[in-house]
Amino acid sequence: MLTLRKSLFSSARFLLGAQLLGISLASCSSHQKPPATPAAAAPMSAAETAALVTRGKLIFDQTPKYASTYVGNQLSCSDCHIHSGTADYAAPMIDLAGLFPMFNKRAGHVISLQNRIQECFSRSEAGTPLPTDSPEMLALVAYIDSLSLGTKGKPYKARGLVRIPALQGNPAAGRHVYISKCIGCHGDEGDGEPPILPAVWGRDSFNDGAGMNSTEKMAAFVFYNMPQSHPRTLTLQQAYDVAAFIHTKPRPRFNQAYKNY
Repeated sequence: MLTLRKSLFSSARFLLGAQLLGISLASCSSHQKPPATPAAAAPMSAAETAALVTRGKLIFDQTPKYASTYVGNQLSCSDCHIHSGTADYAAPMIDLAGLFPMFNKRAGHVISLQNRIQECFSRSEAGTPLPTDSPEMLALVAYIDSLSLGTKGKPYKARGLVRIPALQGNPAAGRHVYISKCIGCHGDEGDGEPPILPAVWGRDSFNDGAGMNSTEKMAAFVFYNMPQSHPRTLTLQQAYDVAAFIHTKPRPRFNQAYKNY
């Protein structure tokens, strides 16, 4: 009988110890420290930043060469944003970065600077939106950010395109303007000589979802910036006419899969 009691007592002590050990282990488990978060990337040095900006300018000026994965034609950013994005009334990049995020009417929602760049690639360059963390995107953002003149976030006085009155373009008259003023650079088939002289229609031009596919926008661009050798020598009506003529020509179709850009 005594032996049986000792056996029962030992069993009870064993079960109690096991329970206490389980409680202790559970308590330790519930108070474990969360996994350490990855350390933040070290800030870039001045030399690294300068190198990234330099690469961004190369992509901006020669997009089909340095961002070929995402480009579907032979246009570069600088074909519309003249002089590496610094020309007045040619959609300059100066002091642009600080204006984002902003509401985009065409997209119908607030966009970031990265989204705006993706929009250009899918529309003006008839390609695909480059990922926000891609080396090309990081370089382009760095370059655009570097074009601040110390008033980052404030509207640059020569932002966008020059404002012009609304007129009706005449494609037939525009054909004569094109032959006399434009054909020497852009060719009789509108294909230019990429990468120096951009195509204005055909497979290597912007697609029909691009901003330049608007006659009014193209007329504003042409009026202030063209012909390249003698800018601001066309009348406003001539600018509208030649834009209307160019828009009678074929060009790539916009991929509706990217309509949110």
